[in-house]
Amino acid sequence: MRTCAMPETPTRGASLLAFVVTAVIGAVGAVALLGAVARGATPEETIAGGARRVVKLYGAGGVRGLEAYQTGILVSPQGHIVTVLSTVLDSDGIDCVLDDGRRYPATLLGADPRRELAVLSIAGEDLPCYELPTLDEAAPAQAGAAVGGVSPGTRVFALSNLFGVAVGDERVSAQHGVISSIVPLEARRGAHEAPYRGNVYILDCTTSNPGSAGGALIDWRGRLVGMLGKELRATATGVWLNYALPVDEVARGYRSVLGAGVDALATPEPDGLPYDVALLGIVLVPDLLDKTPPFVESIRDGSVSAGAGLRADDLLVAVNGRSVASRSAVQQRLAALADGDPVQVTVIRDGGIVECDLGPKPRAGGKP
Repeated sequence: MRTCAMPETPTRGASLLAFVVTAVIGAVGAVALLGAVARGATPEETIAGGARRVVKLYGAGGVRGLEAYQTGILVSPQGHIVTVLSTVLDSDGIDCVLDDGRRYPATLLGADPRRELAVLSIAGEDLPCYELPTLDEAAPAQAGAAVGGVSPGTRVFALSNLFGVAVGDERVSAQHGVISSIVPLEARRGAHEAPYRGNVYILDCTTSNPGSAGGALIDWRGRLVGMLGKELRATATGVWLNYALPVDEVARGYRSVLGAGVDALATPEPDGLPYDVALLGIVLVPDLLDKTPPFVESIRDGSVSAGAGLRADDLLVAVNGRSVASRSAVQQRLAALADGDPVQVTVIRDGGIVECDLGPKPRAGGKP
């Protein structure tokens, strides 16, 4: 016959252990409570505060793979917005919608092709915004290391208009995730390598969605820590990347654009005729929209560009020291030079800057 043993009377050691465990659990709970009080805001309040500084952008596109919407971040009370440089901005009219539903026409102030960052402006006043760090405060992100208090394991919110679901005064979407790692970006879009090779935050939430690019990455205290990147695939594996550009790089790109001013746009002169880059032996990627980035499609054998070392997949970022952010900008910069003037182009190749001297500018109607 089976018998049941009666439970033993707790010993003094067991009672002490139970007391210690109970005390530890209570202390942990108290710390968590104090942390919540110190933060001063619930996750819902943090998201709401961040969303007021995020805008919905609408422009060119509207076909599969070329969506006509993305996200931006307000970074000045006067209406400066940082976002990603994309085909959405290749439009004469860019529509900006604030969190409260107010609409403004946005103007493209300039672009940083290396970081693929653009700066827009709307005619607003006293707008809620994030304050970007100064260049003295900004420190480059180090792979695997903490940056400005942000390190792998930091819990974050990604705020963006993914899939364009938010319209009017509807709030942008919020995703909760963790910064998995800080690594150099090695990515591509189709056959073209991404020009930026600095460190980025790799996220464990899916942000590689249409409309997410340009969104805000904030921590649980509501601080801006990064900007959501474009839809890119990892060079090594081909998988879609979920990443964000650290806020210090966003600040550098923003201030570099302001320093260049409207010159970075290379706005064509009304009476200027674009120069045919084929005269230099350069074939750029097809000009699908007004501001297609000036990637080199191919170089003609025996041309001055071939002799100067230009290669396919190079991204032109300057002509004779002046910024260019589109095919048309390259053509206008060259058109502004006199026949026979020396031509020097600056390109991004494999994440580095390369200078190429092409010699005297061929006259229109000549041979490459």
